[in-house]
Amino acid sequence: MTNDFVAIPSLESSIRLFGGHMRTVAGGWKFFGQQHQSFELMCVVAGQQKTELKHLPPMVYGPGEVLIISPGTWHVNENASATETMTYITCHFDMENLNLKSKLISYVANTVYHADSFFAQMALETAHQFVDISKDGQLTEEEKQLQLQIVFLQFLYGIVHNGEKFRKSERSYTDREAKLARSLADLMTDDLKSDQPVLGSFEETCQHLNISAGYGHRVFRKVYGITPLHYLEDKKYAKAKRLLGSPEYTIEQVSHLIGAQSVSAFSKQFKKWSGTTPSKYQQQATQKRRVRTVRGSGYFE
Repeated sequence: MTNDFVAIPSLESSIRLFGGHMRTVAGGWKFFGQQHQSFELMCVVAGQQKTELKHLPPMVYGPGEVLIISPGTWHVNENASATETMTYITCHFDMENLNLKSKLISYVANTVYHADSFFAQMALETAHQFVDISKDGQLTEEEKQLQLQIVFLQFLYGIVHNGEKFRKSERSYTDREAKLARSLADLMTDDLKSDQPVLGSFEETCQHLNISAGYGHRVFRKVYGITPLHYLEDKKYAKAKRLLGSPEYTIEQVSHLIGAQSVSAFSKQFKKWSGTTPSKYQQQATQKRRVRTVRGSGYFE
């Protein structure tokens, strides 16, 4: 008897692509120094760009060349020429998957890839596809969103699948640090999934692994490019939205399930995350879940 059962893996994904644009700037253009919790893709189409990253020599790169700036890296972008124009394509992106985030930092971040390299060609093609989709007047906004997601996911797959072709010679962290960061992330994630969260702070998480909070913070950020607090807040926000979208949970229950100290504290934090109150979000989410049928109305299961 043959076993023809094939399990399809569960899929829960959160990706973000934002701030993307193609732009031509005048000679002498310079953007102020910044640091954020997302990746930034920079592709030069024409001219020369100069990028300064903290603790690294300035990088000057030209047409067809590409740079991905890792999360948490202070940087300044400017036109390398005082007189000639420069055209570039850029976008910010992020994902919930820490393993994927770590691979991007390890494989491709903070290194200029020359125009004839495999990665630069793949990244530049992706950037041009972003632009082509965005200006396509035949597509609806929903179709553009879906097409952008498809192209973006193919780009991420290309990085993971072909990692050995452009992996940097030296990683910025050791195997021991990678294992420790993974343990910290697992502890925080497992605790948040529980109906009775017990880890009140990152310090308590570090105590479980017999390390100091300062060391844990440095290693986590080194491996994943984001702070533990940012990671945990993203997880809490995602869980809160999911629970508020289910009619069976009250705001009080959601507050408890994400480990908030009080309903009031949860409400303030949720408004900071989303710009709206938990009650308004719940109301909007519930309305979206309602469906009309021939015999009346109901809820998606």
